[in-house]
Amino acid sequence: MAKTEVSLEESFTLFVREVEPRLRRALAAAVGQELGREAAADALVYGWEHWDRVSAMVNPAGYLYRVGRSQAKRRRHRVAFEPVSPVTMPEVEPALPAAIASLSEKQRVAVFLVHGYGWTRREVAELLGISVNSVGNHLDRGLVKLRGRLGVQIDG
Repeated sequence: MAKTEVSLEESFTLFVREVEPRLRRALAAAVGQELGREAAADALVYGWEHWDRVSAMVNPAGYLYRVGRSQAKRRRHRVAFEPVSPVTMPEVEPALPAAIASLSEKQRVAVFLVHGYGWTRREVAELLGISVNSVGNHLDRGLVKLRGRLGVQIDG
């Protein structure tokens, strides 16, 4: 084997190291924290089992995101985020988890990833397989809903 050639196992390991945290966060935003962690693990298992095919895809992370979402949706759940304690996290609005859970999935993912994790709109668009403008629309609508639910006024 040539030095520049990487085995399937090595390429998958490198892929997981780079993609797993982002995949887990995106799935947690889509389906809730606990189920998101499980869905990311399920998606990566699927990715390993089909790595020869998945690794050749243009957007393997986006594909595995959709695999994880499909796995999570089969479990029929209510999106839930861990409650926030005003004692341990006084800087976080206690009503925020429920307000985020009330958003549509695409709004929640856009808001969570852009404002919670600092992703660019382009990164979110690639993951979701939608245009950057669509991400902007989901983000704007999600923020309007959150502000309304939380009673936040923007002075303009």
